[in-house]
Amino acid sequence: MTTKHRIIQVGSLAGSPSANQRLAERYDVIELWKQPDRKTALAELGKGVTAVVTSANFGANAELINALPDLKAICSWGVGYETIDVQAAHARGVQVSNTPDVLTDCVADLAWGLMIAGARRMGQGERFVRAGQWGQVHGSIPLGQRVSGKKLGIVGLGRIGEAIARRGIGFDMQVRYHNRRKRDDVDYGYEASLTDLAAWADFLVVATVGGPATRHLVNREVLEALGPRGIIVNIARGPVIDEAALVAALEAGKLGCAALDVFEHEPKVPEALIKSDQAVLLPHIGSATLETRQAMEDLMLENLAAYFDTGRVITPVD
Repeated sequence: MTTKHRIIQVGSLAGSPSANQRLAERYDVIELWKQPDRKTALAELGKGVTAVVTSANFGANAELINALPDLKAICSWGVGYETIDVQAAHARGVQVSNTPDVLTDCVADLAWGLMIAGARRMGQGERFVRAGQWGQVHGSIPLGQRVSGKKLGIVGLGRIGEAIARRGIGFDMQVRYHNRRKRDDVDYGYEASLTDLAAWADFLVVATVGGPATRHLVNREVLEALGPRGIIVNIARGPVIDEAALVAALEAGKLGCAALDVFEHEPKVPEALIKSDQAVLLPHIGSATLETRQAMEDLMLENLAAYFDTGRVITPVD
């Protein structure tokens, strides 16, 4: 009889079709979220554990990493890793993997859905119809804005940002981007100043990484530069946008629309955004398709298996 490798799973991967079940079938899983005292559980059960499974929702901080003396690999479900202390992991020689690429297209598709929904007032229109107001009140909802042929600014031209940009070309849009540094392998225009990019753009899509380095990157100045007809879309991480400044800009008429899949204090959403017809709101579903969640699950499991088979994960975080 083959002995299963023991792993620690930080939290339930409820957003994936069968991840919890497949992990339990293949490994001896310590379900950390079910332990009454996490610190005690790590001290008592962690010796000999070399691999941890987590996600951006649960992370892996330095305390967890340092509580596991034999840890060698952290395999995360999802592309974001801002809640994993990668520096602490690498200092210990611990590999960290995520699941890039497999969710790129679905997140980019959703960004475009939000963009069009915001510009064409789709959310407001649906509420109008569902409330029985069509034909019962004078007129209809306010006019929206055209999307095709406009100016698209992208904050963060990584895998997802580039996929969003490619779709923009299909809509006959001019595309520019803001990054920490200019890329020499793309033809899109580069703006070193995010405020200047916002002032130029009709649509500003946030696709950058999360974490302390990008917290409130999109601030009051950027939002007001986008202007009273400008539309901001966020499919990255909520804290990248200063949410209080966003609400203030919408209420003051200094920003046209916010189309958001992520929020600064999830799952809490400001009441002002919930009530606003200038906002399109989704519950963080960028990767939430059957195909993509299955692919994320598969890649997470492949990283874990590769570590145990070869000592190396497949998609390491640098």
